[in-house]
Amino acid sequence: MTTRGVTLFADTGFLSPGWADTGADHLLDDRAWLAAMVEVELALARAQVKVGIVPPDVPDAIAATVDMTQFDWEGLVSGVRATGNPAVVFVSQLTKIVAATDQRAADYVHRGSTSQDILDTATMLVTRRVLDRVHADLSRVASALAGLAGTYRDTVMAGRTLTQHAVPITFGLKASGWLNSVMDVLDRLDRLALPVSLGGAAGTLAAYQEFTDGDCLDLVEPFADELGLTAPLVPWHSARLPIVDIGTTLAAVTGVLGKIAADVEVLTRTEIGELAEPQAPGRGASSAMPQKRNPVYVTAILTAARQVPQLVAVLHQSMVVPDERSAGGWHAEWQPLRECLRLAAGAARNAADLTNGLCVFPERMLTNLALTGGAVVSERLSAVLTPLLGKSEAKALLTEAAFASADRPAELPEILTKLLVSRGHEVPDVAELCDPSAYLGASGQLVDRVLQRYEEVNVR
Repeated sequence: MTTRGVTLFADTGFLSPGWADTGADHLLDDRAWLAAMVEVELALARAQVKVGIVPPDVPDAIAATVDMTQFDWEGLVSGVRATGNPAVVFVSQLTKIVAATDQRAADYVHRGSTSQDILDTATMLVTRRVLDRVHADLSRVASALAGLAGTYRDTVMAGRTLTQHAVPITFGLKASGWLNSVMDVLDRLDRLALPVSLGGAAGTLAAYQEFTDGDCLDLVEPFADELGLTAPLVPWHSARLPIVDIGTTLAAVTGVLGKIAADVEVLTRTEIGELAEPQAPGRGASSAMPQKRNPVYVTAILTAARQVPQLVAVLHQSMVVPDERSAGGWHAEWQPLRECLRLAAGAARNAADLTNGLCVFPERMLTNLALTGGAVVSERLSAVLTPLLGKSEAKALLTEAAFASADRPAELPEILTKLLVSRGHEVPDVAELCDPSAYLGASGQLVDRVLQRYEEVNVR
C-alpha cells in the first residue's frame, strides 16, 4: 500500500508474537472493518425495506454497485483525521460509488443513520467473527485437554506450591484443571451479547422515524436479524458496557490460556523436563545457541495474557463519558479493543496447537518426584503420627527426620523409623506411608468429574 509516495506495510505481526502468523491480522485489519461497515450499511437498507424507509429494490442495487477496490484508501485515512472517525468519509465515498451507477439507490444510502450506528455495529460484526474462531480454537484446546486428562488420570507427579514440591498429584488432575477453566470461558463466550447499535444522532432514532410512517423501533429487530447480532433494549452510544463485556471476556480467555502456558513453561525447563512443546524443524530455534528448542507457543500465549488486561483497563476507563456521545472516550476504545481481539485470537490458536501436540514424559515425573523422597508425603506422615505422638511432637520429629535426610531423601523412611524406635514409639510401616501413589486424595475422582462435564457439554 502506498500513500503520498511512501510505501507502507500493514501491521502483520512483525513485532507481535502474541498473534503473528495465526490469521488474526486478516480478521482484524483495516480492510476487515471497512468490509464490515459496507455489510452494515447493506443490512440497514434491507431492514429499512421492512419498515417502509427504503424501496424493496434498493438494497440489491446498492450491493451490485459496491466493489471494495473502489474506495480511496488515502482519502479514508485522511478523513479520519479530518472528522475524528472513519465513518464520515466512508459514507461519503460509499454514496459516490453507488451514485456512479445508480443515483436513485445512492439517495437511500445511510438513510437516517449516524457514524456511531455504523462503526459500533461493524465492530460487533468483526468481533463476532473473531469470537467464533476463538470459540472453535478453544474447543480444540478442550478436546486435547480431555484426552490428556483421561490418558494421564493416574500418572503421579509432584504437586508444587511456591516453586517447591508440596504433595503428590496426577498429571491428569493438572490437565483437568486446565480443561475446567477452558470450559468456563467457553461458557462466557456463549453468553456474551453482541448488540447492534441503532440510535441515530443522539440515541432517539428521530431521523429514522422521520423516514417512516410506522414505528422506528420496528427497525431494530430486523437490522439485528440481518447481521446475526442481538437487538438492544435501548441505544448504547454512551453506555459502553457491551464493549467492556467483550474486553473482560477476552481477558478471561487469555488469562485461562496464560495459566496453562505458565505451567507448561515451568515443566519444560531443562532440569525438569516433564513436558515439551510439539517439535517441528526450525520451531523454537535460537539465533546463537543451536542446541536450544525454546517454548515458542508458550511465549506467544504468555505475551498475550500479559497485555490484554492492561488494554481492557482502557475500555473500562472509556465507560466514564459525558453526554450522548463523548469526545475521545468512544475513540479511545477502537485500537485497544482490536488488539485485545488479535491477542485473544492468537492465544487461542497457539494454545490449540500447543495442547494438541504436547509431549508428556511420565518417567521424568517419577524421577523428579523422587528428588524429595518421602518428604513429599510429610503431610500424610503428620496426619498418621499426630494421634500417636501429639501434634507438637509429631511435627518436631518429622522436622528432624527431614533435615537429617535432606541430602539423601530416599532414606527418610529409614531415618524416621529409627527416630521413632529410639524414643520408644510404636512404629507404623513408614516405607508404605511414603509411597506417593498412595497419597493422591480424590485426584482420580476430580478428573472424572471434569471429564463428565466435558462429555455432557459435547453430547448436547
